[in-house]
Amino acid sequence: MPSLKDLRNRISSVKSTKKITSAMKMVAAAKLKRAQDNAEKSRPYANKMKDIVLSLISRSTTNNLKFSKTNSKKTVLLIVCSADRGLCGGFNGSIIKHTKNLTNTLKSDGKNLKFLFVGKKAYHSLRRLYKDLTVDLVSDFANPRIEFEVASSIRDQVLKLFFDDEISECYLIYTKFKSAISQSVEFQKLLPVEKDDQIEKPSEAKMYDFEPNEEVILDDIIPKNIAIQIHSALLENLASEQGSRMTAMDNATRNANDMIDKLTLFYNRSRQALITKELIEIISGAEAV
Repeated sequence: MPSLKDLRNRISSVKSTKKITSAMKMVAAAKLKRAQDNAEKSRPYANKMKDIVLSLISRSTTNNLKFSKTNSKKTVLLIVCSADRGLCGGFNGSIIKHTKNLTNTLKSDGKNLKFLFVGKKAYHSLRRLYKDLTVDLVSDFANPRIEFEVASSIRDQVLKLFFDDEISECYLIYTKFKSAISQSVEFQKLLPVEKDDQIEKPSEAKMYDFEPNEEVILDDIIPKNIAIQIHSALLENLASEQGSRMTAMDNATRNANDMIDKLTLFYNRSRQALITKELIEIISGAEAV
């Protein structure tokens, strides 16, 4: 049975932990507001840009589009977006689990893999398995905010690998923000651009006039769209991280309160039992005299 001093030290320690988790919750809540606003503002532009590209591709008569080429290597690049820090609940764990499942699926299809990690946590967890397959690690990219240049540099690396025939496909894995308590891991195919999967219904098709010509337009707009989709995914990922961290720290603060109540109750009972025991010893000694 712990002594009263041990219980006091334990209560003091839990109270200190509660102050830390409470402060981290408030910081995450403040960051969540900004991150959520940025993610929600980027969605309409990213979605419209994607729709335009899909429409252009589906209506295009160009058969030699360089972004639709395939090679015999069957090597897939996975861009895995995670966090640089922990203490955010199951956020990083969900991304890592989804990445492993997708990796097993692609391997069963006979495809080779390469990885580009955005965020340290997924890299540190998976490097034992895929260190030799890692193309690059991008970290500390959200201080103080995510710049579009980060997405552009990632896009440039992806296109270089694609045009050098080192990869045949590219997928983006990230966490889509729904609310502070709800996020979902999703993946999006960036390359190659394939017509068969992107044909619009005739009633929904949009007609475009190309100037100077459709091949030049597509060669210019597709790289921009890839950078925009990566940037939007990073914003979604950051909002999901802050939402998950705020929820995790709120749960930790609640658990600390519960533990303090239980320890305080146990401390009071132990102290009362000790006082009662001393009174009994005093009374017994007095009666013996």
